[in-house]
Formats: sequence, structure tokens, C-alpha cells
Amino acid sequence: MGVIITGVEDGSVAAHKGILPGDVLLSVNGHEIVDVLDYRFYMTESKLKLLISRDGTTKTVWLCKQPYEDAGLEFETYLMDKQHACRNQCIFCFIDQLPEGMRESLYFKDDDSRLSFLFGNYITLTNLTEHEIQRIISMHISPINISVHTTNPTLRCKMMSNRFAGDRLSVLRRFADAGIKMECQLVLCPGINDGEELIRTMEDLARLAPAVESVAGVPVGLTKHRQGLPALRSFTKDEAAVVIGQMEDMGERMLREHGIRVFFPADEFYLKADMPLPEESFYGAFSQLENGVGLMALLKTQFLEELENCEDIPRGRPITIATGTAAEPFIRGLTEAAREKWGNLNIEVVSIRNNFFGESIDVAGLVTGGDLIEQLKQRKLGETLLIPSVMLRREGDLFLDDVSARDVERALGVRVQSVPNDGEALVKALIQR
Repeated sequence: MGVIITGVEDGSVAAHKGILPGDVLLSVNGHEIVDVLDYRFYMTESKLKLLISRDGTTKTVWLCKQPYEDAGLEFETYLMDKQHACRNQCIFCFIDQLPEGMRESLYFKDDDSRLSFLFGNYITLTNLTEHEIQRIISMHISPINISVHTTNPTLRCKMMSNRFAGDRLSVLRRFADAGIKMECQLVLCPGINDGEELIRTMEDLARLAPAVESVAGVPVGLTKHRQGLPALRSFTKDEAAVVIGQMEDMGERMLREHGIRVFFPADEFYLKADMPLPEESFYGAFSQLENGVGLMALLKTQFLEELENCEDIPRGRPITIATGTAAEPFIRGLTEAAREKWGNLNIEVVSIRNNFFGESIDVAGLVTGGDLIEQLKQRKLGETLLIPSVMLRREGDLFLDDVSARDVERALGVRVQSVPNDGEALVKALIQR
């Protein structure tokens, strides 16, 4: 099969050996090359035997290089073949809840083990071939990020609308026995996989520790665009508190038995339950930050440490901070701490309702440019509008509705500055001169 070489870097070891764009890389040291994982794994050695096909003729090329040195070969895509699409129809899938007319790339559902290893994407196991399972084990590709949702096979099939979803749970044990580390997520839907089902799932995953290093419980996100989809609802305040209690109790048990907490409710659960967020030490290595687990605790610690050590004094320029409705009280608390230190801060924190997806979507990362413009156009925003960088997607400039940061600047007549989810960066943004 092989992969087509689209470019060869000038001066590289591959260029010196006469490898050309258009050549097909068939194997490295006798191992077939199918995609980026094969290539990265087998190209780390210093002495390489490459089997190359050119114009129907196969030849052997020997390369000698430093271990892990880049050989200089380039390919059409970073995966070196097509991205694997998801075969499930999960009842809670956020992509199915997107309105029509958004850019095409947002509607693609990936379920690709290579993206899990390279970029931290989550896979459901339903898309894995036996070859891919064996490759993960033999190459010891670790950690793997896995969307589990439930360990009840019948319920998993129902939630994913895939009759094979339950059987694929056996792969968890195979990975654990092979020493593959797993970071897992549970998208929790009230009345479906919470309560006793959540306890069952946590008990099953606990038996796979320490291979299962962390499990994040995330509340289902529901937009207003669910026509024709299964009936789901959001967690109530009391239900969110129950989830927190169950996951914290199991986490305490794992801490006693294995020295790591493993089970973590997402920050959203604490906000929904109106309960205080745990301290930074609760989250250990922060292995589930991408799932919104410990983001606020880490941000608070970073912010207060930078605030204490900061010797600069802000000049009191007027600033507006826009965020989602869920995080607004938290961000306001941070700015109050800054105001206590400096006194002359002129900052307003504004929450943005999500009219685009529906008001039940309250996280900052799903706020659109159109909602920003509509809700801020009558306000005095000062010199700068600060927004969290998670609002922006493609190339760091576009909101999910394809409005750009520049569009917002023109519409509101104010400089827009995106700030990463980092407490130090937020302090510096407040005092920037």
C-alpha cells in the first residue's frame, strides 16, 4: 500500500539519498507504513532501510541519521491518510445539535485513535480494527483517551445507537493488561447513565486502575437545535450535587487504594450545583483539563500567585471582560481580588447569553461573535474587550459562527484581546499599558 511522499526537505538525509516527491514509501526496516503512527514509531532508529516505489519500480534506500532526527520527508496530511469518521449516532452528540449553515468542518465527527495519541481527541473504541488494537498494544501507544459513558453493554449500545458498542468494552481490559494508560470521559445524561448506572460504571473502571488514570464526568450539553433527536434534559441543581457526591466518594476511595483520585466531576457540575470548587491540590496532575476538570481551580491559583508577585501598577484604563454565564461569577471574583490590591481598576465583567445555541449552553467556549456584538453594542466597553481564547477556533481568529475577532472590533469600536486560560496571562492583560 504505502504512502506518497509529497516533499523532501532540502539538505535532509532523505534528499542526500535521492528520494523525490512522488515516491511511495512502502516500508521502514521491514514494517509496512500505513499512516503517521507507523512512520513516527519506526523512523526513530538511526539506521533505516526504506523500501521505495518509483514509477512501478521498487528499490531499497538506506538512511543513517541521529536517533529521532527528522529524515526530511513530507506528506500530504499530518495523518498521511484520511481521518477516520465516527460510526455512532450518540443520543447526546453535540455535532448533531449544530444549526445549519455553519462551516463544513464543524460537522465532521472524528473517532480516530491516531488523533487521540497526537492531539488528545477521544475515541469510542467502536471504530478500532483488530489491526489498530494490536498496533496500539505492540507500539505501546499511551495514553489513549476513551469516551466510555457507561460500562453497561446494553445501555452503551442504546446511548451510541451502535449494536457493537457494548462488545467493544472488552478492549478496555486488553489495554489495561498491556499496560496502556487510559484517560476516560463520561458524558452524563440525567435519568440515563447517572445514579446507579454511574456507580456501576465507576466500579467497573476502578477495577482497571492504575491503567485507568483518570475519569471525567461531564454534563450533557444541549442546544436549542435538537429537532428530531432523542429527548434529553439538563441536570438540576440537586442532581448535579448528587453526581459530585458520588464521584468525590469514589475518588476518595481510589486515593486511599491507589494514591490517585482517578474520578473527577467537571467544573460545570460544581457551577450547576452552586457548590464551591475544590482547591488545586484536589486535581493532582490535571490530566482532564480539556474536559473542563480543574480549569477554574488552576486559573485561580495562577491568578492569585501572579497577583501577589506582580510589582506593576495598572493605570486604571477601562476594560470589559466578556465570558459565558456560567463563569461570570468566578471571573468577577478574580477581578475583585485584583481590585482589593490595586484599588484603581476600572473593569466590568459581562456575561453573554448564548442565543445562538440556546441559553442552556452557558460555557465561554461556545459564545459566538454574533452574540457578543448583539449584547455589547449598547455598552461602553472602554479601551479593550478581553475574551477567553477558547471562544476562537480556526487559526485563532474565528468564532463558531464564522464571525472574526476583527468583525467584533469593527462592530463594537473596541480593541478585542483574547486571553488564554492562564491566570498569569489574565493578570498581565489587566495591567497591560
